Amino acid sequence: MKAIEVTGKIDLEGNLVLDEPIQGTTYREQVRVIVLVPEEAELDPDDTPVEEIKASLRRALHDAKTGQRLPLSQMWEGIDAE
Repeated sequence: MKAIEVTGKIDLEGNLVLDEPIQGTTYREQVRVIVLVPEEAELDPDDTPVEEIKASLRRALHDAKTGQRLPLSQMWEGIDAE
């Protein structure tokens, strides 16, 4: 038996929805799925969801391409760095 690790979510109907398709697989037979759910203590409130990070990077790239950026010299204005 071969193991393939992927991430995903369980929707409101209880269906497993993978974050990305599993590449290079052509299995037409039934497979076994083991779902690992983090314990409450394992959840990190500082973890930013991947989709949010991707959206932020897309916005930043768009801003850079269109010249909508703040000069580095102005970024530190108003920040009290001791």
